[in-house]
Amino acid sequence: MNFETVRKRAEQLRKELKYHNDLYYNQDNPEISDFEYDKLLRELENIEEEYPMLITSDSPTQLVGGAAGEKFSPVTHTVQMASLHDSFSHSELMDFDRRVREVVPNPLYVVEPKFDGLSVSCEYENGVFVRGSTRGDGITGEDITDNLITIKSLPKRLKNAPALLEVRGEVYMSDENFLKLLKYQEENEEKPFKNPRNAAAGSLRQKDSKITARRNLDIFVFNIQQIQGHKINSHKESLDYLKMLGFPTAPFYNRYDDMNKVIEEIERINSIRGSFGFPIDGAVVKVDDFSQRELLGSTAKFPKWAEAYKYPPEEKETKLLDIEINVGRTGVLTPVGIFEPVTLSGTTVSRAVLHNEDFIKEKDIRIGDTVIIRKAGEIIPEVVALSRHGEKTEPYEFPKVCPSCGSKVTRDNDESAIRCTNTECPAQLLRHLIHFVSRDAMDIEGLGPAVLEKLVETGFVKSPADLYKLTPMDVLSLEGKAEKSAENLIESIEKSKDQELYRIIFALGIRHIGQKAAKLLCEKLRTIDNILNSGPEDYTSIDGFGEVMAESVVEYFSHKQNRSLIEELRALGVKMPEMEVNSDVGKLQGFTFVLTGTLPNLKRSEASKLIEDAGGKTSSSVSKKTDYVVAGEEAGSKLTKAQSLGIKIITESELLELLNK
Repeated sequence: MNFETVRKRAEQLRKELKYHNDLYYNQDNPEISDFEYDKLLRELENIEEEYPMLITSDSPTQLVGGAAGEKFSPVTHTVQMASLHDSFSHSELMDFDRRVREVVPNPLYVVEPKFDGLSVSCEYENGVFVRGSTRGDGITGEDITDNLITIKSLPKRLKNAPALLEVRGEVYMSDENFLKLLKYQEENEEKPFKNPRNAAAGSLRQKDSKITARRNLDIFVFNIQQIQGHKINSHKESLDYLKMLGFPTAPFYNRYDDMNKVIEEIERINSIRGSFGFPIDGAVVKVDDFSQRELLGSTAKFPKWAEAYKYPPEEKETKLLDIEINVGRTGVLTPVGIFEPVTLSGTTVSRAVLHNEDFIKEKDIRIGDTVIIRKAGEIIPEVVALSRHGEKTEPYEFPKVCPSCGSKVTRDNDESAIRCTNTECPAQLLRHLIHFVSRDAMDIEGLGPAVLEKLVETGFVKSPADLYKLTPMDVLSLEGKAEKSAENLIESIEKSKDQELYRIIFALGIRHIGQKAAKLLCEKLRTIDNILNSGPEDYTSIDGFGEVMAESVVEYFSHKQNRSLIEELRALGVKMPEMEVNSDVGKLQGFTFVLTGTLPNLKRSEASKLIEDAGGKTSSSVSKKTDYVVAGEEAGSKLTKAQSLGIKIITESELLELLNK
């Protein structure tokens, strides 16, 4: 290639990589796999190595990670949170070893798994966790202290701790919790996370820490960034020390004096990575001795004493035997591929979601074809590409009628989903019932999916209203139900008749209406009759209620059977009480509060609810926009920042005085 062609290619690669960086780091919504991204980055690195005059200061090869977002307060890292240089072959690891040995004699290397999550910094003062932040661009990250506090495996207090300790860790979501989250998203027809890494990142960067807490995140701590009051001389010594303090560290980390042994360990980790229960995407090799690290130094982006070896995604060919169509709670038809079983990452795969009609058409996937599949994030099977068409295969035709009830299906112009038009479709019924009885809706204990399935199969339940017609004898007739459990179940159903109005609206399963939207609707219109008799303009006038939500409510109540369901529920004793409006609403309107430290009587969640019920806002970080900081015992960096900004600091009792005025 001539120089101009190379220059244009470098420019194109920089543009592509910046686009994918933003999706990956800032939006937690990647379009390409890590492996595909790494190939693009390596191509740019090779060009810039051969043509140094093409290197720009904003090139992705010169920068770390993503930028700090605007949702949280910025944190400037005292010690840079650098990235690692990647290797993709054994020969590249040998090159790394050669470069190290040119500077230091007889290095020892520590090898540990490379966790696939979100990199964070955690700061401790005299053993107390005071602040946590994201990596960001390596220099400036985001303050996510409140969200990190929700991670049970992260110690909040350390025994026999040094005066100052900053550690670096990787927040991740276990395979088990990721699959639970996907199931929840599928049942509620939410857009699913693409892999555990994005699920962890998206969960950790929530403004509402209660959402983060529900996601059950974990952390591995793998590095000491800075320490005062204790001397550490090597990486293995630091990991042993962190483990002694109570931090969760890598399940194993070993030391080697020969790169061939390092490579053997890397391949050993690769062979067992499917059994870990948490996501890894490679292995990390680090020079053990800290004095040798100082001699080796760093580039602007990478330390020269460490190398990350990235595992390529395991891909295999298999034959597509059939396409099943599943019908979701709101009638969405989802195609699922059935394959000849194949082993991927240690497990047998025979099914994978094919997403929608557009996905099948775009890849021209046909029954009988040979396709290439892999596990996204090492967990969820996915079809990567068509390998070859089978003999005499025909293009797949998406069904024109629902496979469950035979009703006509439709496709909205603004989305790829195809839906069954029959709201009484049997396939939708079970999923609808699961949602109706769920904890955030009617909260009926004892009505799990298995029991509901039996009730539907036996014909006892054909709509949510039928749940309130059940008798102990009906429940006893189900296989495996004892008399006491039958009585408890009927009691739980009776108890649900007193649920608040917004929970009932949420339980109905109206498209685009989550629990928060249901609450906004009920707070504004107060009664079920007002909701039933209102029009689009009444719904759109609700603060925080968009046109799409308003259209969904109008559409739902335009169907006679949905209105009949409401009336039947009322007739069966579901009270649908008028939504009470808190008399305190408006007292704290326009004021933003930050809570820090341990309050004498209230939990933080309780104090937050009092503030929000009175019209105020709560934030996880202190900024110039903060009006009050409510400080309790052992208030840390937030209190210090509030004092430096001149923000009014109040106690719990002073907060209660504001509320009682």
